[in-house]
Amino acid sequence: MTSKGACVVIGAGDDTGGAIARAFALEGYTACIVRRPRHTEALEALASRIRDDGGAAVAMPADARDEDAVTALFDRAEREAGPVEVAVFNIGANVRFPITEMTARVYRKVWEMACFSGFLMGREAARVMLPRGRGSIFFTGATASMRGGPGYSAFAGAKHGLRALAQSMARELGPKNIHVAHVVVDGAIDSTFVRENLPDVETARADDAILSPDEIARNYVWLHKQQRSAWTHELDLRPWKESW
Repeated sequence: MTSKGACVVIGAGDDTGGAIARAFALEGYTACIVRRPRHTEALEALASRIRDDGGAAVAMPADARDEDAVTALFDRAEREAGPVEVAVFNIGANVRFPITEMTARVYRKVWEMACFSGFLMGREAARVMLPRGRGSIFFTGATASMRGGPGYSAFAGAKHGLRALAQSMARELGPKNIHVAHVVVDGAIDSTFVRENLPDVETARADDAILSPDEIARNYVWLHKQQRSAWTHELDLRPWKESW
């Protein structure tokens, strides 16, 4: 299969990010999957699984908070995988602390992971897409993108900032034929963390009461395929049951 170009997924873990990378790889894109260098072994394993399924994937470890590393990442993707047609920012950084226990260090780190890194990816994706006049840039949001909850001051602050970034980029880049969208994933995801920490996950899965990473990924592919006369900017994904 001839590659349609590169799909860069920053935050390509074993669950949602991995599902997004796999979905685009099976659509014919080369998935350039990104996590911090300390996760290189897991990243290589994910790339291997995608290739075993018939897709193309390259592990590209990088710290998304490092400006030089993100610039080098996009240069490498363009060089080794082809023109970047899709860029997905999928870093979570979900932490919970009472406000009086929140330290400046943790707050800053969460902002760097869930907001500043998104800016770096968005800027570098735009840099390589603008000369070609096409591409999609997608940001994964959360319930915290829309409303802050008790204990989530850092996470909500970062995710609100990411949403504002996506809005500004959409208005700037949309007229230049680059589709920018923000996906609000509003609910528990069938992920390793949830399976290890919340009860009755099997029941919720059987009842479609928990978000499936593969179904989330299908929506990212659909966004990329949209005709530009009716682009979606913000997509809200949630299970048919609000709680389980």
